[in-house]
Amino acid sequence: MVHVEENETMQKKKAIMIGAGIANMAAAVYLIQEGKWNGGDITFYSLDAHGSNDGAPTDTVTDEYWNKNHPMENTKGYIARGGRMLNYRTYVDLMDLLSRIPSATEPNMTAEQDTRDFDSKHRTFDKARLLEGGKGIIDGGKLGFNNLDRQLLTALIAMPDSEEEKLDNVTIAEYFKDDTHFFETNFWYMWETTFAFRINSSAQEFRRYMHQMIYEFTQIEHLVGVNRTRYNQFESIMLPLINYLKEQGCKIVLDRLVTDFDFKQTEMQDEITVTGIKMTNTVDDTAEYITVDEDTAVLFTNGSITDSATLGDYDTPAAENMDYGAASSLWKNIANKFYNVGNPDKFFADRDSSEWVSFTLTSKDHVLLNEIIRITTQQPGNALNSFISTTPITPLGQKDVNMSIVVHHQPHFTSQKPNETVIWGYFLYPRREGEFITKPYIEMTGKEMAQELIGQLAKVDPGPVNIREKEEVILDGIVNNIPVYMPYASALFNNRAKTDRPKVIPEHSTNLAFTGEFVEQPYQMIFTEQSAVRSGEIAAFHFAGVPMSKLVKTPRYDKDIKTLLKAGKKMFD
Repeated sequence: MVHVEENETMQKKKAIMIGAGIANMAAAVYLIQEGKWNGGDITFYSLDAHGSNDGAPTDTVTDEYWNKNHPMENTKGYIARGGRMLNYRTYVDLMDLLSRIPSATEPNMTAEQDTRDFDSKHRTFDKARLLEGGKGIIDGGKLGFNNLDRQLLTALIAMPDSEEEKLDNVTIAEYFKDDTHFFETNFWYMWETTFAFRINSSAQEFRRYMHQMIYEFTQIEHLVGVNRTRYNQFESIMLPLINYLKEQGCKIVLDRLVTDFDFKQTEMQDEITVTGIKMTNTVDDTAEYITVDEDTAVLFTNGSITDSATLGDYDTPAAENMDYGAASSLWKNIANKFYNVGNPDKFFADRDSSEWVSFTLTSKDHVLLNEIIRITTQQPGNALNSFISTTPITPLGQKDVNMSIVVHHQPHFTSQKPNETVIWGYFLYPRREGEFITKPYIEMTGKEMAQELIGQLAKVDPGPVNIREKEEVILDGIVNNIPVYMPYASALFNNRAKTDRPKVIPEHSTNLAFTGEFVEQPYQMIFTEQSAVRSGEIAAFHFAGVPMSKLVKTPRYDKDIKTLLKAGKKMFD
């Protein structure tokens, strides 16, 4: 099979970007810097200018489409639907991209220097990776494997790349069907909450993560391999990209919902050539049409994990939006016309496997923060804590994680006041019922989620000094807690075959590229800025005529003997 990196390039002179997330913005940077394009020849059409890398004070959200579909009564506090952890050793394309653009907040630094400078002064070392009710901090260094766990996990890691198709349409649960004990190990609790895998996620994707993150296996209990940006993902990653591209003359047209493509009709039935783009201006609901000439490339981000997301507030749960998704709907229209561009239904028609609920809590004081510091025995900035249930609540009959929180280094937003705290958390299984608020997480208001969090912390630390005593004070100090329902948050992990995702450059495509995290790339693991950036880089090189040999080299720690020996030793500790 010929990989996309080996395909011949097809030079163009202009580009239309459908979607203004990190993948297409990365492509624009590489077109300008490696392809020597003029920024004025690159135009973005998108609903927003951040994709899933968002983060903002709620009262500054002015996007028309967002406000129509995510009405909030209480516009106070901060909101970030998700959060991003980085990893320098594997996110090589992302770090290359950030080295090419100035920081948006730190003078005389690139965005890469900004991130490395901050991270060197605030290294991650999580002392409370797992917390369990009645037991407190769990020693995550004891992975908890038995011999069958080790045997099956070793076989998965040892599977050659050439045999990866054996895991087509195989879930992690199916792979470990004779070994349900695996899902009761500390390793699994840490792995699922670090990367958001579920038992019904793709075993193929799990294998890729084990290959690319194998060195993290030996240090997962402390997350020392995790690197973080100085501020939230928008201000530290997306804003530098936006500023740079605007300075280069790129046009970013927002409030545009692209609904369909027109394609060239040729005798060659499988030729893919975009000739026109249909879209709606969401401000006034008017239709627009863009003609695509033969000198123009179209780069389309064909799925988003935050599509169809809905927001609540302190007194209101997030409503459930049944929309298939803006980007994925367009992908489905294309897939109905061509056989080799993947199957979006595998990712966007199985909410049971992909949905979760997050929350962003803003307080006007540090009472809750100080209680978390006391219970976890560590300062903010290096805490990713999981709370484990002590009762069987899963179909497999074993205990599992109830909720996870991330306590970032404060401030997490540039406009955040010194007295304010911002905490982010999520429920990986939103249909499960809370232990302290007896309703499913998806039905909880922001206040109820805060109460569930306090209850979980009290259960972990039931000593004479108890967070329950400060519950009223903590709740009084909360400015807002915003629930977010995301039906497709884990969609990229959904069970699938390799052919269910299109290649960046599909065979027989003359001007269309797919970018983002729903594309198939050799070896890359999804749900990372790394894979998103690399897809944009490949598309840019292809259409700018840059040799694929100049792509950033991907490290292969799964081929390093020392790394593998350390992982093997850790498995038996």
